[in-house]
Order: sequence, then structure tokens, then C-alpha cells
Amino acid sequence: MRRNELLDAAEALLGEQGAQALTLAAVAQASGVSKGGLLYHFNSKDALIKGLVERLIADFDQLMAEQAPRLDTYTKRYVGATFAVLRTGRVRRWAVVTGAAGDPELLAPLRAAMARWHSEGLAGEPDPAVSEVVRLACEGVWEVASHTPELYSAEHYRDLEGRLLAMLG
Repeated sequence: MRRNELLDAAEALLGEQGAQALTLAAVAQASGVSKGGLLYHFNSKDALIKGLVERLIADFDQLMAEQAPRLDTYTKRYVGATFAVLRTGRVRRWAVVTGAAGDPELLAPLRAAMARWHSEGLAGEPDPAVSEVVRLACEGVWEVASHTPELYSAEHYRDLEGRLLAMLG
């Protein structure tokens, strides 16, 4: 789908050159479409960033859903999805997109999704307090992996995921 190709080009620009490089002209050029073709999908830079943020949310929701067959609680699925992001290298996507969305309005959908991810299902967890701590620990994992990706090995992250899942019983 062309929309995803445009978002991929925008992410690549952000990751390689930073937020200042994210212009509609640069995204159009990087994706090989005319500026008019880009404007058909995203009528402004803010709309493009909003599209990037919406894709992040949908991507994580999909990863959560994919965990359901093997993990029986919401928090276990949250842990599984968090570490799936790390294993697939998608954590860079989160870092560059949230870095580009400096306007609080552009991050409003992400803040709403975070509130949902951190509140949903807590009442049904065996120990809601432990579940909350584990979800917050996952946020710390996101931060470390986003800012210092070379700090921990894949094996270390696997061990950490196992420990967090064990905390949930």
C-alpha cells in the first residue's frame, strides 16, 4: 500500500537524518512519488507525523493480539509485545517517531493509547499491583532500548522477558 511506503520513507528520514530532515519534499523524493502524490495521503507534515503515530499504536495493538494464543493475561501479552518490538528491531521506529512528534497535540493519540495499555485489564489480573509494576518495567525497557540499544544483548532481553513473565505467575 502506498501510504505505508510513504510512512516507511518518513521513518527512514527521521532515523537517518533527524526531525529537521522530515519535510514533505524530502519524503516525496525518498519514496519516489510527486509531492502531489504525497499530499493525496498526507496534506501536511503534521498529518504525516499523525500517520506515523497512528501506525505505531496499531502495530503495538497487533503485537498484543498476536500474544493471546500463548499468554493468558493482558499484562503477559503486554510483556510479550514489548519484547517482540525489541526482537524485530521496531523499537527504533518508536524512538524516531516520538522524537519527531514534538507537538503535544501530535502525541495525544499515543498518550491515550498508553493510558489504555496501562489501565486495561488490571482489575482482572491475579495481582494488579505486580502487573502494574511489570508494565512500568516494560516502559523502562523501552527507554533503555531506544536510547542505548547496544547496552543489552538479545539474550539478556530474553532473560529479562522471562523474569518479568515469572513475576506474573
